[in-house]
Amino acid sequence: MSDRALAIRAGRLLDVATGTIDDDRVIHVGIDGRVTAIGSGADGIPDGAADVDLGGLTVLPGLIDTHTHLIGDVQTAGVPATTTSGAEEALLGVRHARQTIAAGFTTVRDLGPFRAFTDCALRDAIDRGDVVGPRMQCAGAFITAPWGGGDVVGLAHDIVLPEEVRFGVVRSVDEVRERVRRLLIGGATMIKCIGTGAVLTRGGVPGAPELSEAEIHAAVEEAGWYGTHVAVHAHGAEGAKRAIRAGARSVEHGSYLDDEAIAMLADTGTFFSVDLYDGEWALGPEGPTDWPAETMRKLRESQAAAEAVMAKAIERGVRIAFGTDSGVYPHGLNARQFASYVRAGMTPLAAIRTATTMAAELMGWSDRVGTLAPGRFADLFAVAGDPLADVTELERPVFVAKGGQVVRDDRKGRAPAA
Repeated sequence: MSDRALAIRAGRLLDVATGTIDDDRVIHVGIDGRVTAIGSGADGIPDGAADVDLGGLTVLPGLIDTHTHLIGDVQTAGVPATTTSGAEEALLGVRHARQTIAAGFTTVRDLGPFRAFTDCALRDAIDRGDVVGPRMQCAGAFITAPWGGGDVVGLAHDIVLPEEVRFGVVRSVDEVRERVRRLLIGGATMIKCIGTGAVLTRGGVPGAPELSEAEIHAAVEEAGWYGTHVAVHAHGAEGAKRAIRAGARSVEHGSYLDDEAIAMLADTGTFFSVDLYDGEWALGPEGPTDWPAETMRKLRESQAAAEAVMAKAIERGVRIAFGTDSGVYPHGLNARQFASYVRAGMTPLAAIRTATTMAAELMGWSDRVGTLAPGRFADLFAVAGDPLADVTELERPVFVAKGGQVVRDDRKGRAPAA
């Protein structure tokens, strides 16, 4: 919210819906932080409006990452939420939220912390204005099978963990329904199910299904009563097929999808949130040197498979949404994944749409984010060059605003939010 209307002058404005770049446009923003109109620079600036001059820059809608983990630090590939307190986890989240929005990602879907509801607390602090960060949809916790991809494993068998660390562990359809209700009533705004094993979970097999189709369907049905959706972590083909048949909104990862699963995604319109850069980072020169050999083996295998799946999904016309699994790599590097998508076969414009119009549609937020148009929030960022010619321009934001409020402004030599 602002006490003055804004007139944001864009040297070049990228319309992500049409793919056109228009010169000398003015984005008019009301005191509620929403776009009221987009006009020509020749029309002038309304009396009383604050003038934000982004001449010489290319302006885009704020970006959306549909698969983040802002809470805690999962980069150790160790036993999560056992070496840090809840307070430490939350404070790490504050830092990660600032790094994420400074990178131009003004909206995220945060798909579960190990300490239940800490993501919701971060979202609420951001919404109150206490903390700088993106708009968030929150899962609250993972719905997972015992000792599954979303459970805490690797501890001695006689150690008893607090409920908040194993909040989403379920053993039956009835328990799924009860946990989903508790999550949504407790503050979550969507549900995350762990449908298969995970790469970073010790001992698990990423392609092996863990939740039954009936359990996933129960989560989808319960979430539907609350007007929201379910994302299903599924590296393996069978887990993805169960999720699609059960009516999940999105399949996450999909490293080992077969042709049938890819066709099911395309035919049903189920969204596919694909992370590629996290594996590239972990296996590259900037990656970790102390992760277990088992984890690195699974990363190498799943990364090679995921790249092949992504190429097939693009060719088949699957609805792909930008999701990075942030936290596997250092926060704030989200935009490096655009180049990964282009290498997989997307045009720069198609890659940008995965993080704008397509991501907003997945979240059910097309009426508020994903485009710069009247009625949408004035979430935007600006880069110096042309991202349609060089998509890596998105890795170098010069200016970021959320609801018209400046988050980053390197034009004046300010350090980026950290």
